[in-house]
Amino acid sequence: MSATLLSAWENTVRAAPDAIALIDASTGQSVTLAQLDADGDAWCVAHGCDLAGRVVVLAEPSGVAWWRVFLGLLKCEAIIAPLDPSEPTAAQRATATQLRAAGRWSAGQWHAMAGVSARRARAGRRIVKLTSGSTGAPRALMFTDAQMLADGKQVCAGMDIRGDDVNFGLIPFGHSYGLGNLVVPLIAQGTPIVCAAVALPHAIADAIAWWRPTIFPTVPALLRALASAEIAPDRLASLRTVISAGAPLAPEVAVAFHARFGRKVHSFYGSSETGGITYDRTGDAALTGRSVGTPLPGVRLVLGRGGRFTVESAAVFTLGNRRRAADGLGAHRPADIAEMSATGELTLLGRAGRAVKIAGRRLDLAEVERALRQRPGVRDAFVTLHAARAEALAAVVATDESGETLRIALRERLAAWKIPKKIVTVVAFPITARGKTDTARVRALLDA
Repeated sequence: MSATLLSAWENTVRAAPDAIALIDASTGQSVTLAQLDADGDAWCVAHGCDLAGRVVVLAEPSGVAWWRVFLGLLKCEAIIAPLDPSEPTAAQRATATQLRAAGRWSAGQWHAMAGVSARRARAGRRIVKLTSGSTGAPRALMFTDAQMLADGKQVCAGMDIRGDDVNFGLIPFGHSYGLGNLVVPLIAQGTPIVCAAVALPHAIADAIAWWRPTIFPTVPALLRALASAEIAPDRLASLRTVISAGAPLAPEVAVAFHARFGRKVHSFYGSSETGGITYDRTGDAALTGRSVGTPLPGVRLVLGRGGRFTVESAAVFTLGNRRRAADGLGAHRPADIAEMSATGELTLLGRAGRAVKIAGRRLDLAEVERALRQRPGVRDAFVTLHAARAEALAAVVATDESGETLRIALRERLAAWKIPKKIVTVVAFPITARGKTDTARVRALLDA
């Protein structure tokens, strides 16, 4: 019989019931595997009547309380749809309605979905991931126990995350990154988590210095903040591996972080649809920005025309997905375009489907963004059509240089018609709760 998330959890608890599972960094409260398991049982008894096979939206902040509900839902055989708890109540209700959920757990309370005909799904479907919506409206993707466990296994093997490591849990548990790097490693191999809620540089450093985690999955914005803050290098001395995902990591951030703390940053690339895809095992690629690493164990990349590629692995979703690998595994083609080196390193070049016409000439906006990012001191770039001038481009660039300086520099790389007429410069791009670039807010900067 195939393992499930619940059976994997039960095996982990039986192997070491008194081992620490979670530590609340703000209160110092620690919870053992056996205690957390009992909390899940209690939640299921109190709230789990008739939830088997039904979708439940989980909109609880990351922490010990999130885990109690999550395990309770597993024990009730519910299908769990983690949702960003910062979403307004109306948005939470709308998502629950869209999923035909039996109810939602939010702010420590159960909210039944009145007037909604809750559907039951077939056995084996366990997690609903909601995509970030960076390439369109967010989509709800159903994953099986086997796919979630496969992603965690591939992540742990590729990143060398062990049962005796300690994860620093600052990224949201319910997002794809958090599920693969924090949630499944605890379920399947007992890797404990220090639950941190304050994303301020000195608070992060204090929590790491006190609780001494060894693995730190994070996002570029927090790495930049840490590298810029006056923090003694030994505050982060316990960290063995620092992982960056969710948004492009600028080489200057990787270099600054390494210079201050003596720790290389390992770039990680993945998606909601596929789980983890590639990983920079040495941390050297991040220092120059040359790639996002090589495929994780169990992940195959098949390159096609125009830089498009397909991801094949046991972690890729299959429900509602017609693509399949030759051996029957799930397959997904991301919206990114890339090239692969002879050594298997994947370099992202931009997003597909971003071609425009300028005075009758076809241009891929990613070409202009690449030219900007290759400029020393440019941390990120976004290019689009100019809202007020026909046949012209506009750009937002994260840099300390002026727009005019950038325009002059681009003359050496691009034809004049490809150079943005308007360039807005900022210190850093706004990001979403998932650590991804908030494209809507970036576009709004052009209108400001």
